[in-house]
Amino acid sequence: MTDASLLAEQLHWAATSPAAANQDFNAVNGDVFRWNWMWPKLVDYFGIEAASAWQEIAQRHQLREADLNKLASWWHTDADLGRPMEAFTGYRSTLDSFTQLFDKLKAEKVIPQ
Repeated sequence: MTDASLLAEQLHWAATSPAAANQDFNAVNGDVFRWNWMWPKLVDYFGIEAASAWQEIAQRHQLREADLNKLASWWHTDADLGRPMEAFTGYRSTLDSFTQLFDKLKAEKVIPQ
């Protein structure tokens, strides 16, 4: 996973550092990440059961988008896993990255409170 604020820092470095010239990099949070660990944490964060129907949730909470496919691109993870490039150094807690983003999306009424 990559937190947007960490990615911004790393992009700034890559754009301004001569050491980054003509190099490929992969930006990641730096923590150990596994979906089988993360899903229960996110379920706890939202106080829900692991399975739910997004269209029903979107309608009930008057969210802006009821089509889950417009909110997430499921191919992204699979496409990224095999890229042969170096990783930036840095650290963000992936759980904190998710919950901070969700707090922002709640405030903007993109996801339910």
